[in-house]
Amino acid sequence: MAVMRNLVMWAVLAACVAAGAADLSPATATFYGGPDGSGTMGGACGYGNLYDAGYGVTNAALSSVLFNDGASCGQCYLIMCDTSKSTWCKPGNTVTVTATNLCPANWALPSNDGGWCNPPRPHFDMAQPAWENIGMYRAGIIPVLYQRVKCWRSGGVRFTMAGFNYFELVNIKNVAGSGSVAAAWIKGTNTGWIQMSRNWGANWQSLAGLAGQELSFAVTSTGGQYIQFWNIAPAWWKFGQTYNTYQNFDY
Repeated sequence: MAVMRNLVMWAVLAACVAAGAADLSPATATFYGGPDGSGTMGGACGYGNLYDAGYGVTNAALSSVLFNDGASCGQCYLIMCDTSKSTWCKPGNTVTVTATNLCPANWALPSNDGGWCNPPRPHFDMAQPAWENIGMYRAGIIPVLYQRVKCWRSGGVRFTMAGFNYFELVNIKNVAGSGSVAAAWIKGTNTGWIQMSRNWGANWQSLAGLAGQELSFAVTSTGGQYIQFWNIAPAWWKFGQTYNTYQNFDY
């Protein structure tokens, strides 16, 4: 069934390419992290263990032009190798990856010879298991066509607490729909809604003393959907803990 779905999706995308569809964009892709993808854990979005975060190894580090200072963390991209430009493709295959890391620029190398993630170049440095769905290992780098797509997640949004005293740093992960967060709020039992700001990656911060209070969260996705997550962390919550929900985004 998965193979058939991929074949159908590839056929649709190929037709779009032939028609010059504006929603498909050219880029390049390499891979990192080893054959089991273990080297992709962590990263500039702050998700930590990507299995615990809900993403696994179907992930990618984005060049800075795509990463957008962390605003793209959690977004999903359907990628296919551009068979019109390379013989190293696996025709008929596509893969959907989640943005979990930044591929930094390498200013010591030109963008067309090793500096693949240098601005303004769109590039995906994919987990090797994901990359090998669409490209042959020996190629190293392939031309691709990509499209941002809806994210499908198992379970609800997850909130991981970090920080200390009057500083809460909340990593928001496993976001479905548009996959990324546009705005976030936190609320203690004894407070109103406190707007948070992005600190780095998918980490949002608050400067409030909320120890000993039950915590609720509110999130607006980049797709524009707003959800309140009530009473997610108990009054005895601790830094370093992850709190799961049963709600997620449609867009």
